[in-house]
Amino acid sequence: MKRLNQTAILEFILGSLSDEPAQQTLLFSLLLCIYLTTMIGNLLIILTIISNVCFHSPMYLFLSNLSLIDVCLSSTTLPKMLVDIQTGSSTISFNNCMMQMYLFICFSGLETLLLPVMSYDRFVAICLPLSYLTIMTPKVCTCLVASSWVFAALSAQIHTILLVQLSFCEDNKIPQFFCDIGPLLKLSCSDTYVNEIFIFIEGGLVVAVSFTCILVSYILIGSTIVRMPSTTGKWKAFSTCSSHISVVLLFFGTIIGVYLCPSTSHVAERDKAAAVMYTIVTPLLNPFIYSLRNSHLRGALRKTIQRKLFL
Repeated sequence: MKRLNQTAILEFILGSLSDEPAQQTLLFSLLLCIYLTTMIGNLLIILTIISNVCFHSPMYLFLSNLSLIDVCLSSTTLPKMLVDIQTGSSTISFNNCMMQMYLFICFSGLETLLLPVMSYDRFVAICLPLSYLTIMTPKVCTCLVASSWVFAALSAQIHTILLVQLSFCEDNKIPQFFCDIGPLLKLSCSDTYVNEIFIFIEGGLVVAVSFTCILVSYILIGSTIVRMPSTTGKWKAFSTCSSHISVVLLFFGTIIGVYLCPSTSHVAERDKAAAVMYTIVTPLLNPFIYSLRNSHLRGALRKTIQRKLFL
């Protein structure tokens, strides 16, 4: 294979969130609780939406896809981290590293694309309620979701293909707890100019367009909320929008800081902390921020749990 002719490294050594032996048990317990909470929360939301006909609408289609993405994103990094802590070995083969990187780019890219779609859906629902059913038709919603999946998969494929063309000669220690494209480029002994340009242009365009769409949507939503006659409804809408914006800022802020800032400004520990935000914290928060604040979904979720427990 061409890749084997270009690289002398068959495995990498991943970094850890903590190198202190005394902290490993606590770290393992914390990460396991986060992973289980993320998985259970998101899978219950998916099950509730699928099993209830009343939730077969555009908003819940997007919420179920967001939950699916969060399940996949968490499963890309956390299980490997848990195994590494238990075994005391943080090695990963070249092929597995490339696969992990591909999946991470794909699912994080999907979330970047789906969040503006969800904000547009909320904009139409709040600002153009009479036209909602004619604008957000099943065909349009399916196309928006499908195109996001296709674009994210193709983007991840291009990044992976460009990376496997590089040579890795001596240093195989990745200063990150998963196979991330930035640290891998720094380990390469090849010219990474093309890779870095593609990350900056493609990643910059996707992030800039997505964030702008979200920002414009919520500004228009905010102007509509201000004109609402009901104080209670106004406060509820503001509360929901502010929580959405907080998660969006957390996700996009850390992504921009890690991938789109000059490499000279990067600090390994700071990048690692930022990576925790968008790989671990955001998938954990999304079910609570986007789904469980919805009283209808919360009630249906409660009934689903009771039905499964007392079946």
